[in-house]
Amino acid sequence: MKRKVGFLLALPPEDQSSETVTGLAHAALDAGHEVYLYLIDEGVKNMMSQPYQDLARAGVRMFVCAYGCQQHHVSTVNVEKEFTLCGLVVLSGLIDACKPFISFT
Repeated sequence: MKRKVGFLLALPPEDQSSETVTGLAHAALDAGHEVYLYLIDEGVKNMMSQPYQDLARAGVRMFVCAYGCQQHHVSTVNVEKEFTLCGLVVLSGLIDACKPFISFT
């Protein structure tokens, strides 16, 4: 059965959880699920990393907290089209829509 699987990542690229999320997201895609990822807090720094750009190109729906980008000095100029800058209302919707929704904070 196809599911909507969601992830929240609030940790920077050098944290082990960033690699864990990419592995889980690829596994969910390979299993045929829809995958949603919301980057928040220091997690917004992953937007510029190659593994997360690869996830976006593979079909993961990527959402990035615009306020987090401002707070952590991550440029929002020339953001790849696969990344959607947004606010917490989107996160709330993802939490409601995705089963499971897994948070890495």
